[in-house]
Formats: sequence, structure tokens, C-alpha cells
Amino acid sequence: MSDADLAIVGAGAAGLMAAIQAGRAAPGARIVALDGARTLGAKILVAGGGRCNVTHHQVGPDDFAGSTRPAIAKVLRELPVPATVGFFRELGVELKREATGKLFPVTDRARTVLDALVGAARAAGVELRFPFRVVGIERRASGFRLQGDRGELGARRVVLAAGGQALPKSGSDGAGVALARSLGHEPTAAIFPALVPLLVSPGHWLASLAGVAVPARVEVRSATGKGLALFRGDLLCTHFGLSGPVVLDASRHFLAARLEEPRSRFVVALLPGATPESLEAEIAALGRRGSRTLGGWLAGKLPDRLAEALLAHAGLEASATAVRLARGSRRALIETLTALEIPIAGDRGFAHAEATAGGIPLDQVRLATMESRRCPGLHLCGELLDVDGRIGGFNFQWAWASGAVAGRGAARALTIPRHGGG
Repeated sequence: MSDADLAIVGAGAAGLMAAIQAGRAAPGARIVALDGARTLGAKILVAGGGRCNVTHHQVGPDDFAGSTRPAIAKVLRELPVPATVGFFRELGVELKREATGKLFPVTDRARTVLDALVGAARAAGVELRFPFRVVGIERRASGFRLQGDRGELGARRVVLAAGGQALPKSGSDGAGVALARSLGHEPTAAIFPALVPLLVSPGHWLASLAGVAVPARVEVRSATGKGLALFRGDLLCTHFGLSGPVVLDASRHFLAARLEEPRSRFVVALLPGATPESLEAEIAALGRRGSRTLGGWLAGKLPDRLAEALLAHAGLEASATAVRLARGSRRALIETLTALEIPIAGDRGFAHAEATAGGIPLDQVRLATMESRRCPGLHLCGELLDVDGRIGGFNFQWAWASGAVAGRGAARALTIPRHGGG
């Protein structure tokens, strides 16, 4: 392979955006995007159930964890949501907003998004090479030398967009962090799954409720009971434990808390609109009416199977009434409905995670260009960085924004003599 002006390592969401922006900003440069996968864009194709949740209608730094909010905000401002919508419209991909605020292509096909990105990269003069797995990058006086499983390539500048570790079958297996480390970067002390389903302790009664889905409120608490993070959304019981949007959002914060304090707590309110006080009054009124059972009352609020299981957990029969309900039993029932502590045994790992928590901190790059502060000529973007968003298109928006900044920054830094030959 002949040398390039710019090599982009990784042609996923962030890498393709970097390639497009670099190609448009430096039309005379030779830009090569390398990816180890046999088929490009596996994560794009599976996102949103195969529809690709391109972004969210409103994105801000508070939707993310990892690096500092001001640093995240600075990058997001370089490609706000309206600009993202306009970018895809220019590529022929119209987006529609759903009730959740998520933006999907009107075709409801992720392939529409991927084909548009690949087509735009090629139209911008980018050469896409895959499968080409980069296994090493060496910094030299003239730039970089990339070693791959199919040869070597010299490049004046490099954009590293090799992803995190979520969904490793797509090619995101942590190699990007290893490459960044070899060039002087220090990742966070912990790198762990984000947006990942959680496992309950073996034999826990929730595992018998697979398929039950309800709105819920989930709170991550410290061992002493201090609230650390709070989320609302749909919860899904599964044969292994818990999933659903609210659990995925909370998972990152719970796993991070548990790294600091193994006794951190995962607390669920299965009647998210109720308070202990409102339930106390409701149960008292139920007792005055006398005849209605607790099972009948709770079945009006929750799926039957879940209602019965919650009553049993509180030590009550579904046929019991609120008449002369002991104070301790009433308290146990209210706590079960509003602050059920669930023993989390673990998570389903990177193979089932939608994002990666941890990575290269943003204070190791120059935010205006995403250029490394430790290795001049190297730019970093996407999931490789210590930024992860909640569910709903936020991680894609980070990929688009950080990829755009890295691509433009790399292109501006190039003098652009036209490459001859090869």
C-alpha cells in the first residue's frame, strides 16, 4: 500500500463521519479508512432493533457520563442535533421523531443510514479498506507507520476511531485502547460495560417473571443509602434478571458505584408514580371499604404475576384484605412497592452491552480538533474516549460530533499536496 496523508483506524459511526468531514475539508489529500471487519457498520446495522436510532431530538452534556460535562459540551456544540439532522438530510436520509424523542430514518432501516455514510465517504474521495485490522501504530518523524494484518501503511496523520469493547463481534474488542496506550495515552482505571442488562442473584423470584414489563423508577444508592443516580422508564423482567431502558440507563452508574463500594444498592419502585404517603392513604381507604383483597387492588396497578410475586415478597397472601392489616405488614408492602432492593449478581458483559464506560479521558485531547496532547498528529474520537451516553441515540450523537471534530481537525492540519500514483 502506498502512503496516505490521513489514515482513519476504524470505519464505524465515528470513523465514517471523520472520513467524510476530512475528505470534504481536504479534497486533495489521500485519505484511507481501515476497518478490521469483513462487513462495515455492524453496530449501525443492529442499532435500534435494526432501525438505527440516529440521534435524539435534544442532547446535552447531562445525558452523558465519564469525562467532565464542560468538555463533553464543547465537543457536542461543534455538531448539534439540528446540524446532524441536516447532514443526514443532505445524504438523502430523512429522520422522523418518535414519541420518546428518538430520531430514526423514515425508512425504518439501518441499512439506509450505513449506505448513505459509506456513499458519502467514497464521494469525498476516501478509500475504504476492509478487512484490514491495524495491529500496531509507530510514531515516526515523518508521521506514522501502521502495521496491519494485510500489510503496512504510512500516514502523516491518524484518526483513531477503533471503538470501545461493546458488542465485540462487531469488531469493537478493545484494540483501540491498546493502540492509544502504545502512543502514550493512559485510559481510565476501569473500563466496563454500559447500557447492559443486569443479572439477579441465583434463584431470585424476579427471574420467574420473564416477559413482564412495567414502568419503573430505578435508583442507585450508596451502601449508606445516599442517592447516586435516578432514572425512570420501562423495566423488563427476564430469565436472567433485569433489562429494559431504565435498567440499561442505570446499569453504568450501578457498576461504577460498585467498583468504589461493593455494597452499593440497586433500588426499584414498581409503582413509580406513588409515594409511601400516598400508598399509606390508599391502603387505609381500602381497609375502610373492607371487602376488596390486596391482590385485586394491586392487580389493578400491575400485571397479575408481578402483583402476586410482590405480595408474596412482602409476606402477604393475595386473598388478604387491608382490614386490620398489621403495621409491619403494611410497611413491608409499601417498601416493596416503592423501594424494592434487588440483589444484583453481575451483568451480561460486553457481548450484550450497547456502550463502553471508560476509555481515554478527554483531558488528554485538544477539544477543538480532538488531537492528542501526548502524541502530535494523532486524533481520537468515538467510543474509544471516556464518554458514554444514556439510551436513545445519545452515543451515536457523540460519535457524529466527535468524529466530525476529529476529521475536520486532521484535515485542517494537513498541507494538501496531491498524491501521485498508487
